[in-house]
Amino acid sequence: MATEKHYSPTHIEDEKVLPHDHIETAPQHIDPEALHSTKKHGANTQLDDAARLLAEAGGHVDYTAADSKRVLRKIDLFVCLPMCLVYFIQQLDKSSVSYSAVFGLQKEAGLVGTQYSWLSSIVYIAQLICQPLSSYALIVFPVKYWVMFNMISWSIVTIVTCVGKNFTGLLICRLFLGIFEATILPSFILITQMWWLRREQSYRTIAYQIANSFAAIFGPLLSYAIGKATESSNVIKPYQGIFLFMGAFSLALVPLVWWLLPNSPTTAKFLRHGNDRLIAIDRLKENNTGTKASKFKWSQVWETYRDPKTYMWAGMWFCAACPSGGIGAFGGLITKGFGFDTFTTILMQIPTGAIGITALLLSIWITNRIKMRWPVLAVIVLFPIAGAVSLTQVNHKKVGGLMASYYVAYLFSAIQPLLISWCNLNAAGTTKRVVTTATMFGALTIGNVIGPQVYLTREQPYYHTGLYVDIGCWCVEFILVVSMGFYLRYLNKKQEARRIALGLPANLKDISIMPTAEADAYKLELEQMMANAGVNRDLLNENAFDDMTDWENPMFMYVL
Repeated sequence: MATEKHYSPTHIEDEKVLPHDHIETAPQHIDPEALHSTKKHGANTQLDDAARLLAEAGGHVDYTAADSKRVLRKIDLFVCLPMCLVYFIQQLDKSSVSYSAVFGLQKEAGLVGTQYSWLSSIVYIAQLICQPLSSYALIVFPVKYWVMFNMISWSIVTIVTCVGKNFTGLLICRLFLGIFEATILPSFILITQMWWLRREQSYRTIAYQIANSFAAIFGPLLSYAIGKATESSNVIKPYQGIFLFMGAFSLALVPLVWWLLPNSPTTAKFLRHGNDRLIAIDRLKENNTGTKASKFKWSQVWETYRDPKTYMWAGMWFCAACPSGGIGAFGGLITKGFGFDTFTTILMQIPTGAIGITALLLSIWITNRIKMRWPVLAVIVLFPIAGAVSLTQVNHKKVGGLMASYYVAYLFSAIQPLLISWCNLNAAGTTKRVVTTATMFGALTIGNVIGPQVYLTREQPYYHTGLYVDIGCWCVEFILVVSMGFYLRYLNKKQEARRIALGLPANLKDISIMPTAEADAYKLELEQMMANAGVNRDLLNENAFDDMTDWENPMFMYVL
């Protein structure tokens, strides 16, 4: 039998975190002192901000299930709602170039060759370049102020885009749009991890992704109205009106978002009544991921890039983004090629938003029923493959068949949100979460850069090369999703062995992804199990706020 080792952040840091393949044979007795070693030796001096508040309150908070639900409703109002608003208006601003293309942007601005493609790609090139700075800013600056600065900036840039009358002017505006929008998705992933239990995170992630789909419904309607209002104007062109209105609308919503959005659970003003702040923090212990620590840890950066999951996630995000970037930019032009006039083409984009919303709601309902993400995501990926294959094969005189194929292919819009919510659940440690997100976002932006470039102007309106590339990406996506599902199952077995090494029961279940009623029942069962074993049940979450990574914390459970 191997020599027993006490588990603590100090011990882990000294050994540079052993990979999962180096787990020692477990001692079969319970050692509560091993679980207390963090506090006994004062090992972790850079505690999560939330841990400090709990320590000041004596380390224990009494509250009922009704109190928890009441606080959750507040969090949804003051955190989720502004996130949905920001994501909605960001998508409107970013999609303005696609709507403008239907109204003759290329002709009015004298765009030739691949210049229109570059107006889409440059946004993501800017995001890729600015991602390291943005990720660092998320750790050292209050997240609210960083988000608001960028929101105001991209709104102004969208307004200014209306004066761009040639490729150079439009390209510069789109470059700055990408710079200021670079932070939004990484910020929202971090905010989601800071505020909600893992069983709650999927619904909140899907909520702001659904706001994206609502933008796909209202964007065409707004563009249609703007186009009608400006089509006979001698002062402003329809494409200019679209940029002007979308930017002004975004800027008008800034005060509301500023008033609602907080920085973190430890400072939010809406939690200042009674024990609300402590309840909001204490309920997050089950995640074993912490909320936010303000110190950038290079050890967690190193761990991120030794973790095979990082590269698998990156591959999946790239394969989701490449088709999204292509069809997102050229979807209107594809459908216009079916023979529709300008205004009908715009209206035909509206169902794509409804398709995205329906697919997301149904998918997240199923994933929470079966408590696994990968099977649902794998099935979803098959639909756009079928739709894109049909688009390359259906006779272009059969408009009904073409539109049906296009709408089936548009189920790709559910892939990225489901991927984001899944990835969110499988990393811990503030720096590791941020760096993981930055890496994923880097893969996402590279995919979005390449996506429009494979839609060749000389192939319009069929764009077969672009569709074939998209089909290939989705096939690789399917393989990676299935592989990740089996790999996470393997890692959970390794985590189980680590818990046994601490003398904890082997058959622990992940409370953080259970429905509330099931979680409450299991907590009672677990308390009895731990009492029979002579271990305090609270020790399971002893290191929940110590800013430990999923490699460091044996209580962390991966979500399949």
